[in-house]
Amino acid sequence: MHAWSASSVPTLPAGPADPVLLHDTASGVRAAVGPDPAPAGDSPATARLYVCGITPYDATHMGHANTYVAFDLLHRAWLDRGLDVHYVQNVTDVDDPLLERAAQTGVDWAQLALEQTQLFREDMEALNVLPPRNYVGAVESIPLVSELLATMPGALYQVDDPEHPDWYFSVAEAEGFGEVSGLDAATMATVFGERGGDPGRPGKKDPLDCLVWRMARPGEPSWPSPLGEGRPGWHIECTAIATHFLGTSFDVQGGGSDLVFPHHEMCAAGGEVAFGAPFAQHYVHSGMVGLDGAKMSKSQGNLVLVSRLREQGVDPMAVRLVLLSQHYRSEWSWTPELLAEAEERLGRWREAVGLSSALGADATVAEVRRALRDDLDAPAALAAIDAWASASATIDGDDGEAGPLVTRVADALLGVRL
Repeated sequence: MHAWSASSVPTLPAGPADPVLLHDTASGVRAAVGPDPAPAGDSPATARLYVCGITPYDATHMGHANTYVAFDLLHRAWLDRGLDVHYVQNVTDVDDPLLERAAQTGVDWAQLALEQTQLFREDMEALNVLPPRNYVGAVESIPLVSELLATMPGALYQVDDPEHPDWYFSVAEAEGFGEVSGLDAATMATVFGERGGDPGRPGKKDPLDCLVWRMARPGEPSWPSPLGEGRPGWHIECTAIATHFLGTSFDVQGGGSDLVFPHHEMCAAGGEVAFGAPFAQHYVHSGMVGLDGAKMSKSQGNLVLVSRLREQGVDPMAVRLVLLSQHYRSEWSWTPELLAEAEERLGRWREAVGLSSALGADATVAEVRRALRDDLDAPAALAAIDAWASASATIDGDDGEAGPLVTRVADALLGVRL
């Protein structure tokens, strides 16, 4: 599956070698993520990132956009350190929610997935999000899932159900199970049931065991496999894709905070059992986005969609600035006021960089870099450019290169095209 077109990232003057620090969900502390840059003259060291992608319906809502813009900041911060970035993202283009939506709307499930995935690509391009190197659909990953499951036969079992003898993964086989989320068993069981799990299914060894291969049902898509005709479970899909393209252990697994459990916990457990190593070195999560103070969700139908804003003539860079104005880990609500503030900010920045003379911007560049390497503090980075723009508009400067430099740093580090 192809991703979307890559935009060029402007070149900036060499910066400090300070690492990127991010809040690691599993440890609860900030940690340096990614390798150290290679010595001059050597091939760049590679930072490896896996971010869980969309189930393609109701794309692209603001929660999606918040997550992918957040990890785009990490991508850009790593590039600014001189690292190569191997970024992988999946598309869950076959799953129960997608099939249910297709049935509700009378649209073929495969056609719905194709249309919504293409809309997502267009939205990501508009928001200036750098594409992943590998963009992989669940359907095309089925051979990878089969290969992965073959490495862990002792952790798999079928439920005793004559009609639907599905295959499950035994979480008891993963010694580190629970370390990503830090939740106790009772809380896990509750959250598991709320987020697509089936803790009460008869025949399971443990309520938390997760489905890895759903045997074929009448009227549902299915594919051949050594385990029988069927389709993969959600969690094992990501484990298979990530480890195939990034190796058995990689730098960061990212996604929204609603994926901490069960999804990322289950991904980690599968990877640990299959390869005997930690799945990801760090787990990083973005906050949830609401609408006017209420939770934004597909079930409630109160989604703000990037494509609709674009259709209304909203500049995608203003949408991106709304997202950047909130720290990526915060819980916040989209409001028309935030969009109006972002549009005003975008106008001020564009006016300031167009001045024939402006204040020097070296300190501003340094502050933007410092802010982003400190847990992707985009609001502080915006404030640094705000200060430069306000001063340049009111004080005569003498640096004709300042405007072009700020234009490049806004694009290279924040993804904002001026």
